[in-house]
Amino acid sequence: MVVHITGTGSYLPQRVVTNEELAARLDTSDEWIFSHTGVRSRHLAADTENTSSLAAEAARAALAAAGVTADQLGLIIVATSTSDYQSFPSTACLVQEAIGAKNAAAFDLEAACTGFIYALEAARGMMQANPAPTLVIGAELLSRIVDWNDRNTCILFGDAAGAVVLEACEETGAENWRAVLKADGAGANLIQREGGTRLPASRAAGPYPLSMKGHPVFNFAVKVLDEVLRDLLARSGLTFDDLACVIPHQANARIVEAVSRRMGLPLERFFMNVETSGNTSAASIPVALDVAVRSGRVKDQDLLALVGFGAGLTYGGLLMRWKGKSGTPKAP
Repeated sequence: MVVHITGTGSYLPQRVVTNEELAARLDTSDEWIFSHTGVRSRHLAADTENTSSLAAEAARAALAAAGVTADQLGLIIVATSTSDYQSFPSTACLVQEAIGAKNAAAFDLEAACTGFIYALEAARGMMQANPAPTLVIGAELLSRIVDWNDRNTCILFGDAAGAVVLEACEETGAENWRAVLKADGAGANLIQREGGTRLPASRAAGPYPLSMKGHPVFNFAVKVLDEVLRDLLARSGLTFDDLACVIPHQANARIVEAVSRRMGLPLERFFMNVETSGNTSAASIPVALDVAVRSGRVKDQDLLALVGFGAGLTYGGLLMRWKGKSGTPKAP
C-alpha cells in the first residue's frame, strides 16, 4: 500500500497588513523588515475568524481538489499551536463538525512550525491500519499570540491554513515517500510561550505572547534544514540534482538563502511565498505546497522535498515523488 497526496487547499484571510502599516506605529520600516526577513506583507484574520474556521476553508478546497467527500474521511489531523480553545476540545473536532466529516476520527498535533510534517507522517502510519482518505491540516492564528509592540517578532507572522488529502493506493514498486523527524529539547527556551502548568500561580493571568531568540534560531534552522535535506537524499540514494523543488517552512527568506548557499543548491530550486504571507508556522508548508501545485511549479513525477523546523525544538522533512491522484484506491 502506498499513500499519496491527492488534493491540496489553502486559505488566507482577506485582510492584508503591509510593512508600511506596521512602520506607522513601530520603530521600523519596509526596507528594514524586508532586508531582514524577506516579508512585505502578511494576512491577518478578522475578529469573527478563528483557527478552526480557517482550517475548514482550507479543508474544503483540498477535498474538492481530491474529489473526496467529507463523509469519506476516516481521520482528520490538525497541526496547530493556536487552537481555538486553551486545551480542549481539539480544533480538529471543530473542523470535523464544520465540514460534515461524520465518520472521521479527529485530533490535534502540536509540533510548532514542523507540525504539518509530523502530522503527515503520523497520518501515513495510521493509514496502514485504516486506509480511508485522511485530511491533514496546518492552521495558525498567530496574530492573537504575538506582541504587536515587539518589532522583532510581530513583523514576521501571519494567519493562514493549508490542507492536503491523503489516499492509500494499491501499487507495485518502491515507496514514494521517505521521512525524517527529529527534535532537540535542549533548545526549548529559544521559542516559547508561557501559560501552562510550569507558570507560577502568581502569574496565572495572561496574556502570554510568544517569545523568540532570533539569532540562535536562525543558526539552528540553517544547520538542520541542510542536515535534513542531505539525510533524506542519502537514504534514498539520490543527489541534489534529482530534486525538482524544495518547499521549506516559510519562516524567513534569509534562512532559505543561507541554506541554498550552504548546500550549493540554486535558490530557484526553493519555492517561497513568505514575501506575501509571512511566517504562518504549521500552515506555511501546506499553503506553499498548494500555491506551488496550483501554479504548476510542482509537476507529475517531480521529486519534492518538504522541510521545516520550529519550537521544541522540532525539525524534519519528507521526500516524495509527486504523483497526485494515482493508482487504485484501497478499500477501507
